[in-house]
Amino acid sequence: MAKTQYADGYGAVAAPVDRLLAKVPDGRDPRSASRLVAWSETLEAHLVYIALILCIASATPLDSLASAHSGALFGLGFLAVWRYGWGLAHFVRSNIYRSIVFPKMRAEADDAMRECADIEGSQHVFLLVTSFRIDGDTTSAVYRAAFEAAKQAPGGATVVASIVEMGDQRLIKLLYRLICGEDTNVRLVITRIAGTGKRDALAYAFRAICRQEPKADDVVALIDGDSIVPFDFVSKCIGFFRADRSVGALTTDEVSHVHGKAKFHIWYSLRFAQRHILMSSNGLSRKVLTLTGRMSMFRASIVCDPDFVRQVESDYVDHWRLGRLTFLTGDDKSSWFWLLRNGYKMLYIPDVVVATVEEPPSKHFLPAATQLMVRWFGNMLRTNSRALALGPSKIGFFTWWTIFDQRVSMWTSLAGLAMVLLVGLFEAPFAFLIYLLWVLATRYLLTLMLFNSRRRVSAFYPFFIYFNQIYGSVVKTYIFFHLNKQKWTRQKTTLLDNRTRFESRVRDASSTLVHVIALTVFVTIVAVVLGQLAIPEAPIFAMAYGLDPVN
Repeated sequence: MAKTQYADGYGAVAAPVDRLLAKVPDGRDPRSASRLVAWSETLEAHLVYIALILCIASATPLDSLASAHSGALFGLGFLAVWRYGWGLAHFVRSNIYRSIVFPKMRAEADDAMRECADIEGSQHVFLLVTSFRIDGDTTSAVYRAAFEAAKQAPGGATVVASIVEMGDQRLIKLLYRLICGEDTNVRLVITRIAGTGKRDALAYAFRAICRQEPKADDVVALIDGDSIVPFDFVSKCIGFFRADRSVGALTTDEVSHVHGKAKFHIWYSLRFAQRHILMSSNGLSRKVLTLTGRMSMFRASIVCDPDFVRQVESDYVDHWRLGRLTFLTGDDKSSWFWLLRNGYKMLYIPDVVVATVEEPPSKHFLPAATQLMVRWFGNMLRTNSRALALGPSKIGFFTWWTIFDQRVSMWTSLAGLAMVLLVGLFEAPFAFLIYLLWVLATRYLLTLMLFNSRRRVSAFYPFFIYFNQIYGSVVKTYIFFHLNKQKWTRQKTTLLDNRTRFESRVRDASSTLVHVIALTVFVTIVAVVLGQLAIPEAPIFAMAYGLDPVN
């Protein structure tokens, strides 16, 4: 059987999954989406975008902003220094990690692999694959890749399939017989549960792995049911655990293969290109910000730790206003926080690429993006407070500050737009044109920086970067005050709520009230910075409290 290969960016997966990637569930011709995506990456498309910027610049009164509104200029300049300086820091750290630090880590990991190559049964690997309500073509591609990778594992492998449907069980057993055959060092373990959610599926599978009595150096790879691993990823990853005993987990680069319209292809590819830079930057601190559920590898001793299993199975936080929030989604954030709290290193392996098959939850872009953002940002923000509470002395200052910035960035991203809206609506309408030019130019520079992450970038990236920043910040601010809102995009699993209807309405009303107050304070601060609202003088405050303003 041909081994699956992956390319950077939009590279195609080889023969075993070609049919899978050609499937488009909404009935559209996949070639039309592919043609638009391919054209957007050409020099011609980029020249069209540059011409658009030049046309707008020629019609923009660039010399009018400073003379018309110094407050807006100061505010936007401060935000630019803050946000783009922080982004530049990630960019520089990413290059240091991938160019200088990681090659040394790779050499140490390879040396560790060679040293233990002759040790019989060394570093057995468990490939835990969770599948639920995933179509047959995707399931076939995922398990084909998992079995091929298991066959290449130096110390032998066990594939643990955590599933719900009997149909998946029959398919997996058939693939196991076809790919691994009778004479094989690959074992297959199947755990079936009711469709009660991914957390339960993982916990049952963790306990099944514990019953296999893994050795101290064994590792466990958690693979999502829509993730296709490269055939050699085991040998390229397990050496890092042997080279450094303080490494608790690692994750890898990802590329997406999307079923749907061209805008989904571009949006997902942008997300993973940006992810590569941010993960590399945090990899320099040996503390990535998430152990993605798509594919992360753990020490088996951690997976078999009862406290770790409990945290993944039934995680929660206590909120001062919302009460106890039991986590439905975000199992990857639960496992990440456990390792962060216990002081383990979490590595990023940039030279291993996992392909993820993306099925947008809606064929329409905005509803699909909203559902995904609510899940992603909810998982992030529900874990944010307790991660911050660990303190910079425990997790490192850069990691701590990056987690803190998750709270700050959703407001700073909206501040520039708020400034322009206030100035444009009440003072100088031409500010909208200047802001449009600023957005087009700066987001294109950010797009060009992504050549450092991917071989090809789309001329449509600037529009999606701005969408992610503005609309993503709107969703974040909403979720920040509604942390109880949780929903899977594929599963129908829900959490039982013991509150009465009245109590639920009171809780939702309080969330809305706090959110509105926060937005009002935010807009007020922006207006004060612009000078559109004056800060009351001291005598006014004195009179308000019945004091003598003179004294």
